[in-house]
Amino acid sequence: MSAREKKLLIFFAVAGFIVLNFLAVTFFQTKKNDAVRKRDQARVQLETAEMYQASSASVANEMEWLAKHTPEPAANQDVQTQLQKLCEAGATKAGLEIKTQKPLPSDINGVHFHRAKMQLTVSGKEESLYRWLDQLNQPDQLRIATQIRLSPNKKDDTLIDCTATVEQWFVPAEPSA
Repeated sequence: MSAREKKLLIFFAVAGFIVLNFLAVTFFQTKKNDAVRKRDQARVQLETAEMYQASSASVANEMEWLAKHTPEPAANQDVQTQLQKLCEAGATKAGLEIKTQKPLPSDINGVHFHRAKMQLTVSGKEESLYRWLDQLNQPDQLRIATQIRLSPNKKDDTLIDCTATVEQWFVPAEPSA
C-alpha cells in the first residue's frame, strides 16, 4: 500500500470516527433530554398526588355528608310537584300571600344530580318572609333559594314583595326500558 493510500485510509477512519462520535453524542443527548422530561413529568404527578392526599380528609368528610344526605332517585315531574307543594304550604303557613308561581325548566345537565326550579312571588310581613326563606333553605335536603329579590309593597309600606327562585337538587330516576 502506498503512502497516499495509507493517508486516505487514515483520513476516512478519522472522518468516520468523528461522524460516529457526533451521532453518538446527539443520540445520547436526546436520550438524556427524554429522561429529564420524564423525570419532570413524574415530579409533577407526585406533587399532584401529594396535594390530593393532603386534601383527602376534607373531601372524605364531604363525601360522607353527601352519601348520608343523597335523596332517593325520583322523576323530574314528581320533584317539581313536591317542590311547588312545599313552597305553597310554607308560604301559607308563614302567613304570606302568594302572588305568582312559575315552574322553571329543570336543569338536567348534571352528571349525578339534576335541579328542579320554581319561581314564586309572595308578599307579607318581613318576619314571616324570613321565616319562610329559612324553612326553604335546607342544605341537608339539597334545597335552597338561589335568587331572592326583595322590594317594598306598592300598596302597603308594612309589607315586602319577594320574588324567589327555589331549587331542589335530586337524583334522576333511571329511564325505564
